[in-house]
Amino acid sequence: MKQLKTRWTEQIDREHVLEEYPRPLLRRESYVNLNGVWEYVIAIEDGMPQDYDGEILVPFSPEASLSGVNRQLKPAEYLWYRRMLPSQVKPEEGKRWILNFGAVDQYAVVYVNGKILKKHLGGYLPFSVDVTDALEEEANELVVMVRDYSDASYYSRGKQRLNRGGMFYTAQSGIWQTVWMELVPDQHIEDIVTMPLYDKKILRIKVNSRFRENISVMVYSEDMQPIQAEGITGRCVDIPLPYMHSWSPEDPYLYSIEVRMGEDCVQSYAAMRKISVEKDGRGIPRMYLNNQPYFQKGVLDQGYWPDGLYTPPCDEAMVYDIRTMKDLGFNMLRKHLKIEPQRWYYHCDRLGMLVWQDMVNGGRPYKAWHVTYMATAMEFLHIKMKDSHLRSLGRKEERGRRQFVHEMRRTMHHLYNHPSIVTWVIFNEGWGQFHADVVTRIAREIDDSRLIDQASGWFEQGGGDIRSIHDYFFPLKIRPERRVTALTEFGGYSLSVPGHRMYKKVYGYRIYVKKKELTHGYQEWIEREVIPNIVKGLSATVYTQLSDVEEEVNGMLTYDREIMKMDETVVRELNGKMVL
Repeated sequence: MKQLKTRWTEQIDREHVLEEYPRPLLRRESYVNLNGVWEYVIAIEDGMPQDYDGEILVPFSPEASLSGVNRQLKPAEYLWYRRMLPSQVKPEEGKRWILNFGAVDQYAVVYVNGKILKKHLGGYLPFSVDVTDALEEEANELVVMVRDYSDASYYSRGKQRLNRGGMFYTAQSGIWQTVWMELVPDQHIEDIVTMPLYDKKILRIKVNSRFRENISVMVYSEDMQPIQAEGITGRCVDIPLPYMHSWSPEDPYLYSIEVRMGEDCVQSYAAMRKISVEKDGRGIPRMYLNNQPYFQKGVLDQGYWPDGLYTPPCDEAMVYDIRTMKDLGFNMLRKHLKIEPQRWYYHCDRLGMLVWQDMVNGGRPYKAWHVTYMATAMEFLHIKMKDSHLRSLGRKEERGRRQFVHEMRRTMHHLYNHPSIVTWVIFNEGWGQFHADVVTRIAREIDDSRLIDQASGWFEQGGGDIRSIHDYFFPLKIRPERRVTALTEFGGYSLSVPGHRMYKKVYGYRIYVKKKELTHGYQEWIEREVIPNIVKGLSATVYTQLSDVEEEVNGMLTYDREIMKMDETVVRELNGKMVL
């Protein structure tokens, strides 16, 4: 294996790691970043350690080279973190200190000064803990214990596998998103929900708090005078926008928001955007953006980095991926089986990139003969596969099914305010799938303002808004139906670039040896299979994929993001032809 670096690897300052405010939708001035050097130890017993092995750079996982550890956490092991809290973190009358974790994979226990304050299960979602009552006037010790079962259990894991290879990648563990603190009043805002009522030209805002208090909302725009509205926590406040400025990838306009409740003040933003399925003039269901037909041309985005694994090395790296795809003419990214740090979605919001958000898959090991080989054959023969064979799909445990639904709810609530997200993808290729019609109904109850891709690829049960097709091998045959039709994975064409790959072994669906040949193969598929099918009902495409990931060298970019493997002019021209 060759350890690849990105252009940002050497720029990492151990004293200033990912310092940007990690939650742009709910910003406060009292921000204390806890990223940086912590102590760590990997142990085989669950008792609080007396000694630590060395230093780890948070928020990079111990498996990631940027962490400085380079060691795989095993399911039977315990990963312990320790650091002292900054001196300004101490008891203050009338105030509360909130400790926030962007994500910890998979199970975490949080201690402050030896007291257990929080237990959290779920490796992809944020959590917070009020540490005020455990704080002392002088020194305060923070300890976090982590367990990660990876693919040895039914917990959500995405594309991670302890025995990585092919389309499955290095398992990572522990703290992998920013850790930070904030000082808030005793009575403070906990959440803001923004709902664009597009056709009514109204921005609906709901402020949530444990306290029943009056609130003041200010909405700022370049197109109008600031609008102020008053309300009460827990109730919706409707703000008319007579000169509404729509959000789209071509014009990603954001309204700034300020909310006050007593002594608490937070900053946020929102956008006016509508996504729907409507019939065009020929009666074919199409995706509509802001009441206009809109062809979505996207790329599968796994969100892996050679130096940070799940964690991008810096904010600039996230922006690079989004801007590079946008410059190629793509207007959508399918975030595949991973939930990113919230700043990634913020950049999609402000730069103008639509997002299809996958739920993170879990379950016991999948039966490849059932979820891959048989399912692919059935898809070719247009035979629908039922998702009731729970053992073959890795979903025999009821607890695992309940955990998936719980995390789906939390994912949708966590990301709800991001205007860039237009589609929820519930299941992918049968991986951990179960009772899709029931789960789809639950998702629709949570959010009926976005589209739902019930089952991307195969094992689709006819629900949701999208007929979701994966096609890597066969001629594409599109025929209109009651749902909109999307080619949600295709391509997977591989080109291994010497000096820019990690492994000698390569994985892909069609192997090329030159940039010109790869570009021609991509162009041939788009011109032969995609463009002629748009008039027949095809309304969105997702090419596999944005970048190489370990052995899987089918990215448009190399894994280190240094080489664009296709002719950029050809890709832009083809994207320009994919319109409704």
